Amino acid sequence: MRDGIGSISKRRIEGRHWRNRTRSHIAPDVAPLELIHQGQWANLPPELLLDIIRRIEESETSWPARSVVVYCASVCKSWRDITKEIVKTPEECGRLTFPISLKQPGPRDSPIQCYIRRDRATNTHRLYYGLTPSEVESDKLLLVARKIRKATSTEFALSLVANDFSRASSTYVGKLRSNFLGTKFTIYDSQPPSDAVIQHNHSRSSQRFHKRQVSPRVPACSYSIATISYELNVLRKRGPRRMNCIMHSIPVSSIQEGGTAPTPKSFPHSFEDQYSLLSPSFKSKDLNVTHSISSSSGPIDSLVLKNKAPRWHEQLQCWCLNFKGRVTVASVKNFQLVASVDPSHNVSAAEQDKVILQFGKIGKDIFTMDYRYPLSAFQAFAICLSSFDTKPACE
Repeated sequence: MRDGIGSISKRRIEGRHWRNRTRSHIAPDVAPLELIHQGQWANLPPELLLDIIRRIEESETSWPARSVVVYCASVCKSWRDITKEIVKTPEECGRLTFPISLKQPGPRDSPIQCYIRRDRATNTHRLYYGLTPSEVESDKLLLVARKIRKATSTEFALSLVANDFSRASSTYVGKLRSNFLGTKFTIYDSQPPSDAVIQHNHSRSSQRFHKRQVSPRVPACSYSIATISYELNVLRKRGPRRMNCIMHSIPVSSIQEGGTAPTPKSFPHSFEDQYSLLSPSFKSKDLNVTHSISSSSGPIDSLVLKNKAPRWHEQLQCWCLNFKGRVTVASVKNFQLVASVDPSHNVSAAEQDKVILQFGKIGKDIFTMDYRYPLSAFQAFAICLSSFDTKPACE
């Protein structure tokens, strides 16, 4: 078969060169050349290819077997287009497949269950897709965060890989930055949410990048998508931490009946595509420019999340929450987030009681993280990272 395809391709190329020599004013026939570049698998009938990839997608439901679906999208352009058409978002199927799935909202019904492994030696936190750590390390690594301490703040840089946290890298997905006291955090995304309007912030950050770190064609831009606040505990009253999350990129209407949350379809093909989103007056080589997000119709009525109030257990002498077996170790870091909605927004009581994100400790440096719609894995992970920072004024 290989010899047959090679002979056919050779005859086509020779015929094309002959036509070019005899009739130079006629445009060359480039179709056979395109097929050669894509490989022989691109010649499969679309109906057969669609059926093959659909069967693979339905049969491989979890990692590491689900990596076969990603391999199918890597064969050639025709395979990639059909695979992306078949694979659904986490909201629809409850699965994480491509990297863009990490920035898409989770399922509405059952949460996606993950766990976080903390490495104190390297100041990194790794997010894995799975119930609990496995002995064979077969769980899927989703995101990695590296903690960076500065004079006036603490930053967590988030990346798809564990060895590259550069802002100029295509694996960089965003960051989390705290204030001086560690009571307020801001989540920055490397790309704007879907269907959002970018509002330029004229204030320029004092932080600058070295010329060797960022290419002149790559913008040092961040998009503020959420703010996390911890309530001060100056009087040292007994009680757990109290946190409040304002999701600037998620409208409160997303949890209403028929509402939707921003769902990006793909990463920018290159930093040049992301660069083209900016106004020419804000293109800079080494300035860190921050942008806020709003909808096309005006400012977003943002979704607000608050931690679910625990109850005091007299016999155990501790504050308790029902984590349904997902948390086994008592810790001040444990929390559950629910929607904090004004009665005027007409949100059902069931939606307000639904736990959108829960985080808790199960080992010395192992924590579980379960999230659901309208949060994405990236947003949920960033919120959980804020719990790792030291907060002496809040405890």
